[in-house]
Amino acid sequence: MESRSTKIVDGGKLIIPASFRREMGIQIGDTVVMEMVDGELRVRSRDAAIIEIQRLVRSLVPDGVSLSDELIADRRAEAAKE
Repeated sequence: MESRSTKIVDGGKLIIPASFRREMGIQIGDTVVMEMVDGELRVRSRDAAIIEIQRLVRSLVPDGVSLSDELIADRRAEAAKE
């Protein structure tokens, strides 16, 4: 794992080295997700955060269950009641 030191600049901005940005697949102007975990600041691309959330949701849904199919069925049932 590569490690680098950097400084916090005016306004509390943190400079992410170009090699790290390339490895993370982020460019200037992109949105990143930050979180504090056990006293560490973790930064990841929004795409990486979305992939992690999708993985988490998939782990909670039983095999053979389609959340979108269930949602559509629920909406149709609600519409039929109206």
